[in-house]
Amino acid sequence: MRAYRVEHPEGAFTEIQLPRPVPAEGQVLVRVKASGVNPLDTKIRAGKGGHAGQPLPAVLGLDMAGVVEEAGPGVVAFRPGDEVYGMVGGVGGLQGTLAEFVLANVDLLAFKPKSLPMRDAAALPLITITAWEALVDRAKVHSGQMVLVHAGAGGVGHIGVQLAKALGGEVFATVSAGKQQIVEQFGATAIDYRALSTEQYVALHTNGQGFDVILDTVGGATIDASFLAVKRYTGHVVSCLGWSTHSLAPLSFRGASYSGVFTLLPLLSGQYQAHHGAILRDAAALVDSGKLRPLLNEQRFSPAQIDAAYALVQSGSTGKVVIEF
Repeated sequence: MRAYRVEHPEGAFTEIQLPRPVPAEGQVLVRVKASGVNPLDTKIRAGKGGHAGQPLPAVLGLDMAGVVEEAGPGVVAFRPGDEVYGMVGGVGGLQGTLAEFVLANVDLLAFKPKSLPMRDAAALPLITITAWEALVDRAKVHSGQMVLVHAGAGGVGHIGVQLAKALGGEVFATVSAGKQQIVEQFGATAIDYRALSTEQYVALHTNGQGFDVILDTVGGATIDASFLAVKRYTGHVVSCLGWSTHSLAPLSFRGASYSGVFTLLPLLSGQYQAHHGAILRDAAALVDSGKLRPLLNEQRFSPAQIDAAYALVQSGSTGKVVIEF
């Protein structure tokens, strides 16, 4: 099979021939139709994603949508011809999705949303699982809550906005100038974080009370700002980039709580993989009911243009970038 491999940090993608994998028990072989590109993929390519456990040379790519080609022994959940999507490789030494075929543990997969083409479905897994674990599993967002999503026009952010809305929250999203319309089309109130201080937008939108739930997708100083913007006693800050050092005093003085999300953990540890598949099944239902959709970059990329696709993501693309096979 054809595959695309990076030999060394910041190296170009090289087309190579690899043996076609054979699915073992609990696995299926998927013919990849589209492979999503995430900022994490670009960090791994640059040799800076140590937490992902993917040394180079490697075939990269976490997300994909495709068609089941072959089922391993004992697999009954999927059969050849099924259209599926999932976050299945590209970390922990696993072959990634920039290849004609990829092995996938069935627990990590779900049937592709019927209303989406392969390109759109391939954009969803990592960002949807991350937002879901944050807002549903950790923060347990429910009707009537005020939810703030930082970087609401970003990958995880725009899914978080829609998910919080679907859960009944009143949603706000910080964005940079020029991106207000992106979050507004998904039902959020836009906050220009450069024009307003944390204290100012908390006063403006919550009468100084703070937000019930805050989803941080940025890390660093944004976590500190979240600790100041969360509601007293019952507020909850959840971050998918909580890797830096912070004072807990502002959070503690508000009597609020904090949670972290590490989306790669089931892939790296082999534990709780079935929860990823369950999230994607529920997300597909939201997609097909019109409550969730991915924001895609307008540019389209073939396997011959992988380097250009990664360069666009690394530069800070608006909308998800996808390689179409």
